[in-house]
Amino acid sequence: MGKIRDFLQQRESEGLLRKLKPSSSRKNGNIFFGDRGYVDLSSNDYLGLASHPKLIAAGKRALDEFGSGSGASRLLSGDLSIHHELETAIAHFKNKEAALVFNSGYQANVGIFNSICGKDDCIFSDRLNHASIVDGLQLCRAKTFRFRHNDINDLECLLKRERLKFKKAIIVTETIFSMDGDAAPLEALVDLKERYDCLTVVDEAHATGIYGKNGSGMVEKEGLSDRIDIIMGTFGKALGSFGAYVAASKDVIEYLVNTCRSFIYSTGLPPSVIACNLASLELIRDEPYRREELVKNAVYLRGALKDIGLNIIGSSQIVPMIVGENKAAQNLAKELQLKGWWALPIRPPTVPEGQARLRFSLTFDHSLDTLNRLIKDLSDVRI
Repeated sequence: MGKIRDFLQQRESEGLLRKLKPSSSRKNGNIFFGDRGYVDLSSNDYLGLASHPKLIAAGKRALDEFGSGSGASRLLSGDLSIHHELETAIAHFKNKEAALVFNSGYQANVGIFNSICGKDDCIFSDRLNHASIVDGLQLCRAKTFRFRHNDINDLECLLKRERLKFKKAIIVTETIFSMDGDAAPLEALVDLKERYDCLTVVDEAHATGIYGKNGSGMVEKEGLSDRIDIIMGTFGKALGSFGAYVAASKDVIEYLVNTCRSFIYSTGLPPSVIACNLASLELIRDEPYRREELVKNAVYLRGALKDIGLNIIGSSQIVPMIVGENKAAQNLAKELQLKGWWALPIRPPTVPEGQARLRFSLTFDHSLDTLNRLIKDLSDVRI
């Protein structure tokens, strides 16, 4: 207990102690704490679907038809026809033979690498890959090599030096990175995977629903569906619901059903959640204006913030503003809260030391008028 107390005291003295702060409600791009409302710039509900009437209605219908829970893991009695309906829809959406639904993106990433890799294999991972990927790599027996963020030359140097020492090799990356908001050089990565006989695994958590002709993600946008082996993504961000998926060949999916512990030993997602996920896929198809407006507004905000001299990085609906020191990021967040903005500081270990930031996460509910107010307030506060 003494070590725990020391840890907490040290974190608090460094300004790094995190605490939960429950909100009273969230809607239309705003978040409320009691009677006080803020514009929510920390949500991943990119398309504003979490409160969409069609998702709510779909969930209610499934509750009436199936009840509140699936009751067991899917390999026991928790497998419902609606799970398979969603997996068929996801496979079509991602242009893959088959798909498998997981309870969360974390569970998917923690499970899949341990299933498909062994002690004679290796994995090449972008240094900024999400913590769930990092944890998944730590749990599997394969040797991991981390290449510099989005650095194709560094990756190729590692491949030249290490690839032939191992049986199977995997290159893994996010397609849109959650903290830097930039995109992976997918085509160059795929060229390397083919040249060095690797598999590719990509995490589309922050791209699904937003990019590509049909909103499938960056893999679709780059026309690489046939050349990327395993595509993972989530329903809890742009799709406005909960859960995750892996899309791949039929053989890979069947293999995961039989070997992936995070799937096998988890109760199946409740049918109401599955129904919401199906409804969200229909909305991605039927309301493309949501993603088009979001991308356009993100381009506008990023350019305007750069024009007033702020250190803005990325190229997506995630607009990070690098502040530097932890305390400075915390103080800036507090000043913005006083003006009605909910934009929380992102600090180490989530980001590297000296790169504390505010991460403006845009959604469809943020109008141009709202963004112009943010630009004005940021030009006024002390940074």
